[in-house]
Amino acid sequence: MVQEIRPELYLIEIPLPDNPLKYLNAYVLRSAQRNLIVDTGLNRKACLDAMKTGLRQLDVDLAETDFFITHMHADHFGLVAALATPTSKIFFNRPDAELIEAKGYWEPMLVSAAKNGFPQDELRYALEHHPGYKYSSDWIPELSMMKDGDPIRVGDYHFTCVHTPGHSMGHTCLYEPEKKLFIAGDHILVDITPNIQCWYEDLDPLADYLSSLDRVRALDIELVLPGHRRLIHDHRERIDELKQHHATRCQEILEILDDGDMNAYETASRMTWEIRANTWEDFPVAQKWFATGEAIAHLRYLAERKRIRERIENNRIIYAKMSIPAEA
Repeated sequence: MVQEIRPELYLIEIPLPDNPLKYLNAYVLRSAQRNLIVDTGLNRKACLDAMKTGLRQLDVDLAETDFFITHMHADHFGLVAALATPTSKIFFNRPDAELIEAKGYWEPMLVSAAKNGFPQDELRYALEHHPGYKYSSDWIPELSMMKDGDPIRVGDYHFTCVHTPGHSMGHTCLYEPEKKLFIAGDHILVDITPNIQCWYEDLDPLADYLSSLDRVRALDIELVLPGHRRLIHDHRERIDELKQHHATRCQEILEILDDGDMNAYETASRMTWEIRANTWEDFPVAQKWFATGEAIAHLRYLAERKRIRERIENNRIIYAKMSIPAEA
């Protein structure tokens, strides 16, 4: 499906087969000089076919087209190598690029997952069925690095890059202040919450995400163009809902830890998830991976704020409620 949003600004729905996200919103900006595509889809035939069909409808020549990729995840980055031409520029962020270019970056994540209680016998299966692993780009094209505040101009649209870490370390959005448009990637979604995962012990991605939300909340925006689902007309209301969601998540984890010390995998198994499964054992292993990563992010956030403590026990990270000193 192709939808006109504003003059020379279009949305192409890119299907994501067998994925609860359903489809990716790829945005196309046309101009007499160069076109720009924001985000591309998974490296799958269904995605490529949908993109090429939409571009034909819009009479967009890939030889006259550049790309802006909001972040490293395969449903946004995976198809770009199949679309880019020798004349294309691919605008991207450095933190995510460094991860992508570090060969084998999945392996440290497996080590982290094991330390956080993910069953050893499910780890390799989880990786092989992770959509980001299965449908990533075949190769990494040359990337033009953009940083916070850098401009990107396409016809009458004058965008500014806005670094919004959280969903990924380098996640970057595009803001058009005159037209009050915000291309959000996975930073703000309308009826689902962006997955905030943590697989590195020196990071606090939930804190980064909440700070990024506050920064975007202050911007003058009339329309948010998210990476998935419907467009958003009141970004402040949605941001407040997202912040409340994470506050509720943190409180839920504190209550779970009232039952005793546990690792992140065990914590995730007790958290509330909107998925069609009767028990944790019925969860698809890929969903267990996402859930555990999100549990770690919230546990790390609470630990950094001294609400809980963490310790290493038999090469496993264990979390516990902070003990409250008894009154004298």
